[in-house]
Amino acid sequence: MALPRVLVLVLAGGKGSRLELLTETRAKPAVPFAGVYRLIDFPLSNCEHSQIPDVWVSEQYQPQSVNEHLANGRPWDLDRTTGGLMMLPPFQGSERGGFTMGTADGLWRQAELIRQFGADALVVVSSDAVYKLDYRDVVEAHLGSGAEVTMVTTEVEDDDASRYGIVQAADDGRVTDYAYKPDEPATTTATNEVFVFSPNETLDRLEAISDEVGDDGLEDLGTHLLPAQTKDGLARAYPLNGYWRDVGTIESYWESHREFRCEEPPIDLDKPSWPIHTRGGRHSAARLLSGAVVEDSLVSGGTRVAGEVRGSVLSPGVIVEPGATVIDSVLLPGSRVRAGATVTRTVLDDGVTVGERATVGGDGAVTLVGRRATVEAGTELSAGARHPEPEDD
Repeated sequence: MALPRVLVLVLAGGKGSRLELLTETRAKPAVPFAGVYRLIDFPLSNCEHSQIPDVWVSEQYQPQSVNEHLANGRPWDLDRTTGGLMMLPPFQGSERGGFTMGTADGLWRQAELIRQFGADALVVVSSDAVYKLDYRDVVEAHLGSGAEVTMVTTEVEDDDASRYGIVQAADDGRVTDYAYKPDEPATTTATNEVFVFSPNETLDRLEAISDEVGDDGLEDLGTHLLPAQTKDGLARAYPLNGYWRDVGTIESYWESHREFRCEEPPIDLDKPSWPIHTRGGRHSAARLLSGAVVEDSLVSGGTRVAGEVRGSVLSPGVIVEPGATVIDSVLLPGSRVRAGATVTRTVLDDGVTVGERATVGGDGAVTLVGRRATVEAGTELSAGARHPEPEDD
């Protein structure tokens, strides 16, 4: 019996403004994670291990950062003569051309291509979360349920629930209520931005909604589409019992790095049966020089450490000079902490230089220093600071 024909649409066009300075010059899916990875590596690796060879990536904001990383899709076995990786930038030339105004709007704009593909199931995923999931398992559950959409769900913290689409589900998995980012969530069961749709039925419904609200009114999947499918009894929930972390804010991004530098991280990124793949660079081995102290940290290739590093993540090319101290921090590629400087509970973006004897961060909120910024020698940046400071709107 032939496997169902599956198409995965990876949503990689969002600005990711909640990540502040980290997404000023890169798209959110291209933000580095755990030293050597990018956020988009997680859904693409899931596609690879789920044996789904047809993957489309919808891009818009800062597309060069995504294109540079994905190249031809080889790390995820997507460099194929037939099928494989296809990029979907904004386009002109039809009535559906132009920039997207939300995830549902983006789906509507690509409807003709999706119909032509002729998939049995359309998997729509975001690229700003860290998790492992066999999409084929969700597809099989969806195709046997009679649903128009299957929503993968996870449990979130009470004080975080209003950031997500919140569902209530019956014992048989049928979704009985869906609320998009409600002020007062009824449960802590959230959609984790993985959806399996029946393509033709869903696209027909989108057309009908577009006729009612207009092209600019489609907005996100949770605005009209998912509530309508739920109201008609055609939505099902698929619980994800494993680890899932949305890293769309500075605090959650920093916190997730703390989880992955532990002795037993929540996901084994090198598990032989399900490794997370990325577009690897060419870096020499990390060098821990005389006097270096490294404890409870992730240290990538190409780094040079002569100071003290505790509870931190060092990306490729990071330099920590003699007498410098880095504590509970995330240092992205090419950042440098000069002699005598102290960096605590901070995220340093690409190419940041912290000058001699400077003090960055401390107890309290996470401090963020933007791409290629310089913290002058002797400067003190307090906990929670943003450097450079964002301009007023």
